[in-house]
Amino acid sequence: MVAEPERPLAAGGLDPEDWEAFRARAHAMLDAAMDRMQGAEAGRVWTPFPEEDKAAYAVPVPREGLGGEAVKDRLEALLPYGVGNTHPRFFGWVHGSGTPGNVVAEIAASAMNANLGGRDHGAIYVEKQVVAWCREMFGFPEGASGLIVSGTSVATVVALKAARDRALDWQSRTGGVEGARLVGYTSEQTHSCVARAFDILGLGSDALRKIPTDRDFRVDLAALRAAIARDRAAGLRPFAVIGTAGAVNVGAIDDLDGLADMAADEDLWLHVDGAFGAMGMLSDAVRPKLKGLERADSLALDFHKWMHVNYSAGLVLVRSEDAHRRAFSERPDYLKGAERGLAAGNPWPVEYGPELSRGFLALKVWAQIAEHGTDRLGAMVARNCAQAAYLGTLVAAGNDVELMAPVAMNICCFRVVRDGVAPDKLDWLNEEIVIRLQEDGIAVPSTTKLGGRIAIRVNITNHRTRQEDMDILLAAVRRIAGEINV
Repeated sequence: MVAEPERPLAAGGLDPEDWEAFRARAHAMLDAAMDRMQGAEAGRVWTPFPEEDKAAYAVPVPREGLGGEAVKDRLEALLPYGVGNTHPRFFGWVHGSGTPGNVVAEIAASAMNANLGGRDHGAIYVEKQVVAWCREMFGFPEGASGLIVSGTSVATVVALKAARDRALDWQSRTGGVEGARLVGYTSEQTHSCVARAFDILGLGSDALRKIPTDRDFRVDLAALRAAIARDRAAGLRPFAVIGTAGAVNVGAIDDLDGLADMAADEDLWLHVDGAFGAMGMLSDAVRPKLKGLERADSLALDFHKWMHVNYSAGLVLVRSEDAHRRAFSERPDYLKGAERGLAAGNPWPVEYGPELSRGFLALKVWAQIAEHGTDRLGAMVARNCAQAAYLGTLVAAGNDVELMAPVAMNICCFRVVRDGVAPDKLDWLNEEIVIRLQEDGIAVPSTTKLGGRIAIRVNITNHRTRQEDMDILLAAVRRIAGEINV
């Protein structure tokens, strides 16, 4: 049998055969994307993905390509079915809202297709600029090192590995951590990524002590000191304390200055989880609450939350560049540096984290800061805090709803109450209200548990949110509550 002739490919193998047709298709896709972003404030917050569309993504791997036009149509069809975080009434969890300007930056980054593991090229200098800006923004010293990562979860692993390795005099890099008996401390309100980092680093999540909080949900410093003393007396080795700048449940900020004093007294590494709250440094109203953050040994944060950078982009800053690099640096022969040529530009980013293959995440961060400036970004932080405070006043004025925690920053937790209804029934009622808000497309808050009871949790990290959205939300909560018999 004579084989069929191979279909001719474009000169570049996978490049378009017709560049003009490709340009037209790309422009059409960009227009569809911009239409979606321009209309982000209209319509439903969240729209469930249709069952037939789910089925369309559950097919065998294609042997023959669909072609560019068909793929473009599929991409356009996907646009209405995001999580909803571009909409001004997305209040669930802590999601940023993104910006149209970042789409432009992503186009440039995609066209460059740069690997930021190392070597001497333009993208590396953009990342260095972003790290330098962040040192300035968060008060870290000139010599501090940093790395752009996917988010706070990875940043926490990077920072705590440096803390672990320093505590074990760097022997853990080759000898492991068996028998090290290291323990660390954090608030019971701290994000779960910290315990996960202890797991990943071989310390075990049980080595992370969860310290009680005060009435404002901040770590209890007296209880922390007592826990450290108990562990030392038991022959364990305290090595780190993790402070929180913006607890995920209620937005509380630990006494970072007090933690810094304690860390200095106890010779502990102070890491701050500033996933969203660290961006409060850009706001005159929030900055005083973060006093002490600049004294941390390391800081982890997300740009894709309160800086509204499109997903995903985070940062780890480490005060001691030496400790940071010693925790990760390893340069085999094939990664040998040079004084000149493409292998120059040392040290390389791969010496500060686990990844050699790294995308150009820094470009969209640079573009966001460069386009809008820190004053405007800080104003968005302040506005969200004012909106949460406004919602808190509305709740406090009602007799059918109650606040579940102080409004510390940009999160308001409350619940619907009814006289004579059992607590478990009230929990069910508030969970049902949240689900119906989501299903109706009106708003997307989430739930959490405070004091053993379910709360409706409203997080505001969206530059599109307006004060009237708080009125719309509370009116919908009351209407839905009135429709439910308990």
